[in-house]
Amino acid sequence: MHFDSNALQGQAHRLMPKHLQALMDKAQEATNSGAPDGLNGVARRTFLKVSAASGFALGAFPLVASAQGTGAASTPAGLKPFEQPSAFVRIDADGTVTVTINRLDFGQGVQTGLPMILAEELDADWSRVRSVHGDANQAYADPMMGMHLTGGSNSIKNSYTQYRELGARTRAMLVSAAAAQWGVDASALRTSSGFVVGPGGKKLGYGALAEAAMKQPVPEKVTLKDPKQFRLIGKPTGRLDAKAKSSGQQDYGIDVRLPGMLTAVVARPPVFGAKLKSLDDSAAKAFKGVKAVLRVPTDRGGEGVAIVADGYWPAKQGRDALKVEWDTSAVGKPDTTALLAQYRELATKPGNVAMQADMAPLATAPKKISAEFVFPYLAHAPMEPLNCTVKLDGDKAELWMGTQMPGLDAMAAAKTLGLQPQNIKVHTQMAGGGFGRRAIPTSDYVVEACGVAKAARTAGITAPVRTLWSREDDVKGGYYRPMHVHRAEIGFDAQGKILAWDHTIVGQSITKGSPFESFMVKNGIDATAVEGMKEPYDVPMKLSVHHPDVNVPVLWWRSVGSTHTAYAMETLIDEVARATQQDPVAYRMALMGDKHPRHKAALQLAVAQSGYGKKKLAVGRAWGVAVHESFESVVAYVVEASVKDGTPKLHSITAGVHCNLVVNPKSVEAQVQGAALMGLGMCLTGGAITLKDGVVEQSNFGDYAVPRITDMPQVTVHIVPSADPPKGMGEPGLPPLAPAFANAIAKITGKTPRELPFKLA
Repeated sequence: MHFDSNALQGQAHRLMPKHLQALMDKAQEATNSGAPDGLNGVARRTFLKVSAASGFALGAFPLVASAQGTGAASTPAGLKPFEQPSAFVRIDADGTVTVTINRLDFGQGVQTGLPMILAEELDADWSRVRSVHGDANQAYADPMMGMHLTGGSNSIKNSYTQYRELGARTRAMLVSAAAAQWGVDASALRTSSGFVVGPGGKKLGYGALAEAAMKQPVPEKVTLKDPKQFRLIGKPTGRLDAKAKSSGQQDYGIDVRLPGMLTAVVARPPVFGAKLKSLDDSAAKAFKGVKAVLRVPTDRGGEGVAIVADGYWPAKQGRDALKVEWDTSAVGKPDTTALLAQYRELATKPGNVAMQADMAPLATAPKKISAEFVFPYLAHAPMEPLNCTVKLDGDKAELWMGTQMPGLDAMAAAKTLGLQPQNIKVHTQMAGGGFGRRAIPTSDYVVEACGVAKAARTAGITAPVRTLWSREDDVKGGYYRPMHVHRAEIGFDAQGKILAWDHTIVGQSITKGSPFESFMVKNGIDATAVEGMKEPYDVPMKLSVHHPDVNVPVLWWRSVGSTHTAYAMETLIDEVARATQQDPVAYRMALMGDKHPRHKAALQLAVAQSGYGKKKLAVGRAWGVAVHESFESVVAYVVEASVKDGTPKLHSITAGVHCNLVVNPKSVEAQVQGAALMGLGMCLTGGAITLKDGVVEQSNFGDYAVPRITDMPQVTVHIVPSADPPKGMGEPGLPPLAPAFANAIAKITGKTPRELPFKLA
């Protein structure tokens, strides 16, 4: 996801309870009146000692904390329980350091990266560092956006300074405690791997000092390390969760088990938003283990039937036995074949203008390219299907799920359950993938689970209820990357100088109708639909956009708009290079001129490491190149591919990455490998969601293709060295893979694939 952070913070502010809005307003006043206290202009924060069962605990309340010193409440004790921050770092008596992460870890490795940052400034013994998830407490909001969000590749980027400061403050308090115990000046002490070291080499472990450190004041200012002193940041580090995951011991949201817990599955309408026409649930109720059959609301105003049982299997059997007729008369029933024809027609007409340039040279240009691109709907299809467990207790509720937006989901849960927001507690769980599906403005699966729990309570069921989606449920009834059609007319001369580029995009807006519309849609254009267009090339472009309304739920999908804009841009640039008989790397470098040094560095690194232009390829193979920036990081790919009997094959991927300073090179490497894999999935036959009469035709990995191990080539990742503050790396590896693959195919076949997944036969 790509958000305007200032606008998003404003939106999040409006969605917050009134008391938090007031606190944030005062915090902003305090911020505006003083200089920032961290690197990169991070807003002021007050760091607080907070209670813990044992040992040392330090918390920070971003933004809101500043208000605590300006009148709202002067001490943590003055805050109400729900306003108190939980600890970010806790040191037990045995020296174990537990770091709370303010993000969801769904495979991206942030559960290791953020502790590394904190442990670096703390000088902790890495072998004693652990990590846990935070919850929906405002303390764990993104410090730059003021709301809970794991997305937009922001985790390391936005919390880099925050976690460094937390580590540095904790270290300073431990040093002060040791200085007091030894009766020496703190400046005479140093720290090393979990110890404070004093004169004569005497040592005190952090665990032994933890209790005394809690009595020390939290320093207002701390000096952060010079990056040259880093001993953890930048070092390839194995993940803290690797052993649990590789041994099958890791629990995810789907593994939550509570005493007496029941499981629900929901029969959802086959067409989005449809309602029940008739229901015969007698057979379902007859299954052993089925406790209740409940009519419940579903997303988009629809209606469904929840089967509540003492396990998934009886619940599923009960659902399969339902006799249901659906009323689809009031909702649209889109058909992708007809929709594509409509989109193609729309693409020939002017839309809302996003970029304006003189298109007069197009008529007289010596050379021209006319192109139409088709990008299908795509499903997120995370490995761990959606789930949410709800426990109701009087006027309180607890929720367990892997969520990218615990704060917004908590508010949606409160509204659904008719409870006060402060009475909702969210237990963020490790999630098995998400790719955007666990950050839904409608909180669809959370709202549905709360609706099921509420209906169950009304039916007399007091047990916690876990609502579980099968993969078929999500593939057939989830949210999707929108289908898009691009149309381009490009005029250029014999030297490859682009004289005019007329481009139109047709596709649903992913933010229209959501809380994000007010600041993400301007002049009728969803900013996410055009991100990545034109960059990094200074070409005269006219860009217009159509956003048709279609009854298909759409959502950001890993890398969002760049999943289609990068493909159009990078294949068209390649076509111009080939049409003017220029090397595509040299052509790109020339187009960028003396600008975009990060793009050029990433591309040059990928070229150098791949052997492009030097290594002789086997007969039938060709190089493909693409470079793209998203989420402030640049990834360039040089790939080697072939085509046999109309089937394209990717043989190798070499990546050049510029993401500024790297906290954990292993995580960056894994992110690029995973993103490349997902990008490859866009290209393979079967990687598309289609609808007929409003019904999604795919259901699982049997008919919605994802790459198999035999599809995956070797991926080598090379990182451009940099000491500048880190940028995002969750998503940037995806967009340039498909165009690099396509450009290699075009060299072999003479024709660029213009429809995804590739259809070469």
